[in-house]
Amino acid sequence: MFTGGIEGPVCDGAGNLYAVNYGRRGTIGRVTPGGEAGLFLQLPSGSTGNGLRFDRRGRLLVADYTGHNVLRVDMATLAVEVLAHDPAFHQPNDIAVTAGDVIFASDPDWSRSSGRVWRVDPDGRASLVLDDMGTTNGIEVAPGGRTLYVNESVQRTVWAFDLDEDGALSNKRLVIRFEDHGLDGMRCDTAGNLYVTRYGKGTIAKLSPEGELLREVELTGERPSNLAFGGPDGRTCYVTLQDRGNVEVFRVEEPGRAWELARRRP
Repeated sequence: MFTGGIEGPVCDGAGNLYAVNYGRRGTIGRVTPGGEAGLFLQLPSGSTGNGLRFDRRGRLLVADYTGHNVLRVDMATLAVEVLAHDPAFHQPNDIAVTAGDVIFASDPDWSRSSGRVWRVDPDGRASLVLDDMGTTNGIEVAPGGRTLYVNESVQRTVWAFDLDEDGALSNKRLVIRFEDHGLDGMRCDTAGNLYVTRYGKGTIAKLSPEGELLREVELTGERPSNLAFGGPDGRTCYVTLQDRGNVEVFRVEEPGRAWELARRRP
């Protein structure tokens, strides 16, 4: 029911799963806990979603790579607003959100195998925080909010940065470099482990905070684009597969960080 552009899975507090490009490009689909799928939202003309996240007020954040925006959706009214726009965005690809609603957006330039990372404050102000990187793609904030992870798809690397209370980044360090296949989305569990999609290999790599490969989960498809944690206990991992246009699931030992934050949401 999803196209080959399926991406950006995210779960709400009721257990619904959302992902982009349901049936056609420029849409967001919703899958209920019972497995019923349907169209949730048609994005404005010219917009195509990629990464999805929720902020602490339960609003859906959308990395709109064709419109060069970060969008925000009111889940009650389905009103869509442009939170941030900058003509200098190549294509906001994936997003990570701190507990204080500071957004970090990966911004790859695929034609040059390069990329950047932008910061978007809750008021919509965008600022460039990382430049001269490889093809930045997956991005995640660790539990506790003191580490930002960024991967580079073409270079097959995962980097970590210290993240201070003001959202400044420092102390760039290599977490892991893979020998083959690309990388796409990433998510953390509450123990700080990092799950990385191995695009082209058809696996999800589970890494310790120190970069040790703890486990590799084989999928039926070869092109996992992203993942999210949800279910009644936060320990079900949902993976979007672009070569199959569907979502696969497997169980994990610890709940997802985003699921835990959503559970605390007022």
